[in-house]
Formats: sequence, structure tokens, C-alpha cells
Amino acid sequence: MGAAPTPNPHLLRDFGPRPPACLETAFGVSVDDRGLAISQKLPEIFEAAAAKEPLQGCPVAEPTTPSEEEAAEAERLKTEGNEQMKVENFKSAVSFYGKAIELNPSNAVYYCNRAAAYSKLGNYAGAVRDCERAIGIDPKYSKAYGRMGLALSSLNKLSEAIFYYRKALELDPENETYKSNLKVTEQKMKEAPSPTGSAGGFDLAGLLNNPGFMSMASNLMNNPQVQQLMSGMISSSQSPMAAPGASTAPHDLASLIQAGQQFAQQMQQQNPELIEQLRSQIRSRTPSASNEEQQE
Repeated sequence: MGAAPTPNPHLLRDFGPRPPACLETAFGVSVDDRGLAISQKLPEIFEAAAAKEPLQGCPVAEPTTPSEEEAAEAERLKTEGNEQMKVENFKSAVSFYGKAIELNPSNAVYYCNRAAAYSKLGNYAGAVRDCERAIGIDPKYSKAYGRMGLALSSLNKLSEAIFYYRKALELDPENETYKSNLKVTEQKMKEAPSPTGSAGGFDLAGLLNNPGFMSMASNLMNNPQVQQLMSGMISSSQSPMAAPGASTAPHDLASLIQAGQQFAQQMQQQNPELIEQLRSQIRSRTPSASNEEQQE
């Protein structure tokens, strides 16, 4: 075996009790040897070294302020995003707002505008995240709360949507869109689901009790073309030779669509009041984004 390694004598000082004599003999050192003494204790040496050289791999992120050129370019990109929203090019708008955010990530308007674009694309989760960022930057930004309410309502998170609509109204008490959306969402919360009603509270039971609607539905079902179509669909679905998951033939589907269009035209001609009633029910149960269309 090779010789035992010689320990660093500088590390033998200030480690507590005197080491056993066997160690002193084995390594030929002694804590009483003044020639090996140092002026600093081990913790002091470590602290001094740490102060001179910061820890690697742990960078501390510091907020950066964009230059005048970057801020101006971010505004240009935001304006271009607004133009894309006007022509309903929502994907492009998201891209422009994202580039503006890269240049100036501390601007709440950019996040809020992108949230509106996300909502138009049906990406309500993305809209919620951007609204959260906008609110984090500017807690008094009413439009961010309003758009958060719209996104949450679209996700059917009604209680959360109500909270944000109320907060938006606290900051902007005269905003009619916030008032309307809050009222609609509170009404949806109150409406208990029924076996004949959809999740949105649509009055299907009332529709089925409407004599005009039932008369037209009866006429539709007595239509020979519709009867033949339905009979063929039922026969196909019950046939043992039918392939699993087989869908309706294209010509059958086209015939069904045509019959539905004829039914809608008949309803419009014979009972326009009923059609308007249905439209009013749908409009009254959908939160509006009319006041949110204007981008900043």
C-alpha cells in the first residue's frame, strides 16, 4: 500500500478539541506549531471567498426597462396586432402582441389585448393566463378583469366569472357591458338544470309546449322524404352487416340538412314570433364582448 496522504495543516486549526496524539505522530503535525498558524478561521476564509466569487448556476433575474427604440417598436407591433383584430385575423394578432410582449413584458395592455385574441380563437385558458399577467402588472386595469370574466364564463366557471365582473365594475362603475355580463352570468348561476333544459338554461320545455312549434314538427315528421330518410338510417344502424362505427351516407346527410333548412324556412314564415323568441333567449344567455372589441 502507498503512503497515507498528508492532510492540509491549515484545516487542523479551530476544529474543536485537540486531535489524538496518534494523529499528530502519524502525520507529523501539531496544533501548537506556530509556523502553521493562520490569521483567519475556516468560516471566515469561506465567507471571504464566497464574497469574491458569486455562486455559479444561480443567476438572479432583474427587471429590465426597454430602451426608447424597443418601447416604440413594441407599440408599433401592438398597433399592427390591433389592425389584425379588426380584419379578424386573430392568429396573426396573437403573434404581433407576443412580439410586443417580448420587447416590453411589463406592459399590461399587450397581455390584455392578446387575451382578447385568444378568446376569439377559443383559447380561453390562454386568455385567462394573459389576463392574470395583466392584472399582476396593473391591479386597477378594469378591462383585464372584464376580459377575464368573459374567458371564465366561456369555460363555464361562472362563480369565478362573477367575481371578476364585479371587480371590473368596481373599477369602472358606468360600464354597461360589465353590468350586462354580470347580470347574465348571475342568472345562469341561478337557473337549475332540468331534464328538458340544456346547461345554458334554454327553455326546451316551453318550446315543446308551443302549439306552433309542435305543429310544424309534426308536419316535418310526416314528410315522406324525411320518413324515408329516417327509416333508411334506422335500418342501416340495425343491420348486422353494418360496419361498427359506420356513419350516415353523404347523400343521406345532405337530405337531412335540406329537410332541416326547409323546416327552418317554414317556421320563419308561419311563426316569426317564435323564431324571434328563440333568438332572444340565445342572446340573453350569452355574455357580450361588444365593449371589449376596442383594443387599446
